[in-house]
Amino acid sequence: MDRLIARLEASLLGRPAVPAGTDGTPARAAVAITFRADRGGPEFLLIRRAERAGDPWSGQVALPGGRWQVEDPSLEGTALRETLEETGLDIRSHGRVIGALDELRPRSPLLPPIVVTPFVAHLESVGPLVLSDEVASAFWVPWSQLLDPAIDRETEVTARGSTWRTPAFHLEGHVVWGMTERILRSLITRVHEIP
Repeated sequence: MDRLIARLEASLLGRPAVPAGTDGTPARAAVAITFRADRGGPEFLLIRRAERAGDPWSGQVALPGGRWQVEDPSLEGTALRETLEETGLDIRSHGRVIGALDELRPRSPLLPPIVVTPFVAHLESVGPLVLSDEVASAFWVPWSQLLDPAIDRETEVTARGSTWRTPAFHLEGHVVWGMTERILRSLITRVHEIP
Protein backbone atom coordinates (compact mmCIF):
# COMPACT_ATOMS: atom_id res chain seq x y z
CA MET A 1 0.00 0.00 0.00
CA ASP A 2 1.24 3.48 -0.82
CA ARG A 3 2.65 5.39 2.15
CA LEU A 4 0.27 8.34 1.65
CA ILE A 5 -2.78 6.09 1.62
CA ALA A 6 -1.55 4.30 4.76
CA ARG A 7 -1.04 7.66 6.50
CA LEU A 8 -4.53 8.83 5.52
CA GLU A 9 -6.02 5.59 6.72
CA ALA A 10 -4.29 6.00 10.11
CA SER A 11 -5.40 9.62 10.33
CA LEU A 12 -9.06 9.01 9.49
CA LEU A 13 -9.44 5.87 11.60
CA GLY A 14 -11.69 6.43 14.60
CA ARG A 15 -13.08 9.77 13.45
CA PRO A 16 -16.72 10.45 14.38
CA ALA A 17 -19.24 8.83 12.07
CA VAL A 18 -20.67 10.94 9.28
CA PRO A 19 -24.45 11.31 9.44
CA ALA A 20 -26.13 8.58 7.41
CA GLY A 21 -28.43 10.98 5.61
CA THR A 22 -30.26 14.23 6.01
CA ASP A 23 -33.73 15.67 6.14
CA GLY A 24 -32.66 18.30 3.61
CA THR A 25 -32.21 21.17 6.09
CA PRO A 26 -29.63 22.47 5.61
CA ALA A 27 -28.94 21.09 2.15
CA ARG A 28 -26.07 18.59 2.17
CA ALA A 29 -23.61 17.42 -0.44
CA ALA A 30 -20.60 15.13 -0.63
CA VAL A 31 -17.45 15.06 -2.77
CA ALA A 32 -14.76 12.45 -3.33
CA ILE A 33 -11.00 13.01 -3.22
CA THR A 34 -10.17 9.96 -5.31
CA PHE A 35 -6.60 8.65 -5.36
CA ARG A 36 -5.05 6.19 -7.76
CA ALA A 37 -1.61 4.61 -7.65
CA ASP A 38 0.77 5.72 -10.37
CA ARG A 39 4.35 4.69 -11.10
CA GLY A 40 5.49 8.13 -9.98
CA GLY A 41 3.38 8.15 -6.80
CA PRO A 42 -0.27 8.72 -5.85
CA GLU A 43 -2.47 11.01 -7.92
CA PHE A 44 -5.91 12.47 -7.22
CA LEU A 45 -8.69 13.45 -9.60
CA LEU A 46 -10.02 16.94 -10.27
CA ILE A 47 -12.74 17.96 -12.69
CA ARG A 48 -13.63 21.23 -14.37
CA ARG A 49 -17.36 21.78 -14.23
CA ALA A 50 -19.17 22.55 -17.47
CA GLU A 51 -20.39 26.11 -18.05
CA ARG A 52 -24.06 26.03 -17.06
CA ALA A 53 -26.53 28.84 -16.46
CA GLY A 54 -27.76 28.87 -12.88
CA ASP A 55 -24.85 26.77 -11.54
CA PRO A 56 -23.04 28.89 -8.90
CA TRP A 57 -19.89 26.79 -9.44
CA SER A 58 -20.09 26.86 -13.25
CA GLY A 59 -16.72 26.37 -14.98
CA GLN A 60 -14.76 25.95 -11.75
CA VAL A 61 -12.27 23.22 -10.91
CA ALA A 62 -13.79 20.86 -8.35
CA LEU A 63 -13.85 17.40 -6.87
CA PRO A 64 -16.46 14.99 -8.23
CA GLY A 65 -19.60 15.20 -6.11
CA GLY A 66 -22.95 16.80 -5.61
CA ARG A 67 -26.09 17.11 -3.55
CA TRP A 68 -27.50 14.34 -1.39
CA GLN A 69 -30.64 12.80 -2.90
CA VAL A 70 -33.34 10.93 -1.03
CA GLU A 71 -32.38 7.63 -2.70
CA ASP A 72 -28.79 7.90 -1.40
CA PRO A 73 -28.26 5.56 1.57
CA SER A 74 -25.73 7.97 3.10
CA LEU A 75 -23.53 10.95 2.30
CA GLU A 76 -20.78 8.46 1.42
CA GLY A 77 -23.27 6.96 -1.02
CA THR A 78 -23.79 10.44 -2.48
CA ALA A 79 -20.05 10.84 -3.10
CA LEU A 80 -19.84 7.39 -4.72
CA ARG A 81 -22.93 7.93 -6.91
CA GLU A 82 -21.87 11.39 -8.05
CA THR A 83 -18.30 10.25 -8.84
CA LEU A 84 -19.66 7.38 -10.94
CA GLU A 85 -22.18 9.64 -12.73
CA GLU A 86 -19.70 12.45 -13.42
CA THR A 87 -16.53 10.48 -14.26
CA GLY A 88 -17.46 6.82 -14.79
CA LEU A 89 -15.20 5.78 -11.88
CA ASP A 90 -16.84 3.09 -9.76
CA ILE A 91 -15.17 3.40 -6.35
CA ARG A 92 -17.48 0.78 -4.86
CA SER A 93 -16.34 -1.87 -7.39
CA HIS A 94 -12.69 -0.88 -7.90
CA GLY A 95 -11.59 0.66 -4.63
CA ARG A 96 -12.74 1.78 -1.21
CA VAL A 97 -13.55 4.82 0.88
CA ILE A 98 -10.83 5.49 3.47
CA GLY A 99 -12.76 8.03 5.55
CA ALA A 100 -14.23 11.52 5.72
CA LEU A 101 -12.73 14.94 6.38
CA ASP A 102 -14.42 17.74 8.31
CA GLU A 103 -17.57 19.26 6.83
CA LEU A 104 -17.35 22.66 5.15
CA ARG A 105 -19.78 25.41 4.22
CA PRO A 106 -19.41 28.13 1.56
CA ARG A 107 -17.95 31.34 2.97
CA SER A 108 -19.76 33.63 0.55
CA PRO A 109 -23.36 34.66 1.28
CA LEU A 110 -23.85 34.71 -2.52
CA LEU A 111 -23.63 30.90 -2.61
CA PRO A 112 -26.41 28.52 -1.58
CA PRO A 113 -26.24 27.46 2.10
CA ILE A 114 -25.00 23.88 1.92
CA VAL A 115 -22.92 21.54 4.09
CA VAL A 116 -20.30 19.59 2.13
CA THR A 117 -18.65 16.39 3.40
CA PRO A 118 -15.42 15.35 1.62
CA PHE A 119 -14.65 11.62 1.46
CA VAL A 120 -11.19 10.23 0.71
CA ALA A 121 -11.16 7.19 -1.58
CA HIS A 122 -8.52 4.94 -3.13
CA LEU A 123 -8.90 3.08 -6.43
CA GLU A 124 -7.07 -0.23 -6.86
CA SER A 125 -7.69 -0.17 -10.62
CA VAL A 126 -8.77 2.67 -12.88
CA GLY A 127 -10.58 2.39 -16.19
CA PRO A 128 -11.03 5.19 -18.70
CA LEU A 129 -12.88 8.29 -17.57
CA VAL A 130 -16.38 8.69 -18.99
CA LEU A 131 -17.42 12.29 -18.36
CA SER A 132 -21.03 13.40 -18.01
CA ASP A 133 -22.34 16.57 -19.61
CA GLU A 134 -21.87 18.27 -16.22
CA VAL A 135 -18.08 17.91 -16.57
CA ALA A 136 -16.04 19.81 -19.17
CA SER A 137 -12.75 18.01 -18.42
CA ALA A 138 -10.97 15.90 -15.80
CA PHE A 139 -7.32 15.45 -14.91
CA TRP A 140 -5.13 13.52 -12.47
CA VAL A 141 -2.77 15.54 -10.27
CA PRO A 142 0.33 14.03 -8.61
CA TRP A 143 0.10 14.41 -4.82
CA SER A 144 3.72 15.62 -4.82
CA GLN A 145 2.70 18.56 -7.03
CA LEU A 146 0.15 19.70 -4.44
CA LEU A 147 2.95 19.94 -1.87
CA ASP A 148 5.10 22.26 -4.03
CA PRO A 149 5.03 25.75 -2.41
CA ALA A 150 5.30 27.35 -5.87
CA ILE A 151 1.75 26.33 -6.80
CA ASP A 152 0.20 27.94 -3.69
CA ARG A 153 -0.41 31.67 -4.12
CA GLU A 154 -3.01 34.39 -3.74
CA THR A 155 -4.79 34.84 -7.06
CA GLU A 156 -7.35 37.17 -8.60
CA VAL A 157 -10.51 35.28 -9.56
CA THR A 158 -13.79 36.34 -11.14
CA ALA A 159 -17.09 34.59 -10.47
CA ARG A 160 -20.75 35.60 -10.37
CA GLY A 161 -19.85 39.09 -11.67
CA SER A 162 -17.33 39.89 -8.91
CA THR A 163 -13.52 39.85 -8.83
CA TRP A 164 -11.39 39.36 -5.70
CA ARG A 165 -8.10 37.92 -4.47
CA THR A 166 -8.12 34.54 -2.77
CA PRO A 167 -5.75 31.69 -1.84
CA ALA A 168 -5.43 29.26 -4.74
CA PHE A 169 -3.46 26.30 -6.04
CA HIS A 170 -2.19 26.41 -9.63
CA LEU A 171 -2.36 22.79 -10.83
CA GLU A 172 -1.98 21.43 -14.36
CA GLY A 173 -2.73 24.86 -15.84
CA HIS A 174 -5.88 25.32 -13.72
CA VAL A 175 -6.64 27.64 -10.79
CA VAL A 176 -8.12 25.73 -7.84
CA TRP A 177 -9.81 28.03 -5.34
CA GLY A 178 -12.85 28.31 -3.08
CA MET A 179 -14.18 25.24 -1.34
CA THR A 180 -12.02 22.83 -3.38
CA GLU A 181 -8.88 24.70 -2.32
CA ARG A 182 -10.05 24.58 1.31
CA ILE A 183 -10.71 20.82 1.13
CA LEU A 184 -7.29 20.11 -0.39
CA ARG A 185 -5.59 22.34 2.19
CA SER A 186 -7.42 20.46 4.95
CA LEU A 187 -6.16 17.18 3.50
CA ILE A 188 -2.56 18.45 3.39
CA THR A 189 -2.83 19.54 7.04
CA ARG A 190 -4.23 16.15 8.06
CA VAL A 191 -1.40 14.26 6.31
CA HIS A 192 1.25 16.45 7.95
CA GLU A 193 -0.28 15.96 11.42
CA ILE A 194 0.41 12.21 11.26
CA PRO A 195 3.71 11.30 12.99
